Amino acid sequence: MRLAEIEGIMMNVGIAVFAAFIFFIIYDLAKKSNAGKFGTVILFFALGLGLAAFLIKTVAVYMIEGGGSA
Repeated sequence: MRLAEIEGIMMNVGIAVFAAFIFFIIYDLAKKSNAGKFGTVILFFALGLGLAAFLIKTVAVYMIEGGGSA
């Protein structure tokens, strides 16, 4: 396995861990602020949009660059 392949795998793992941590932070914020069910949904929607935009941008750039096919 080449170094570039290992770096690619670790980048994907790192982004997945980062996303999970962001969702944990949003959940903890909703829990500590006693937001209730509706407030928790709003927090996940509003704060999750930032993460979703980052992930969509990553996929869009990947597709524009040709999908990695050489």
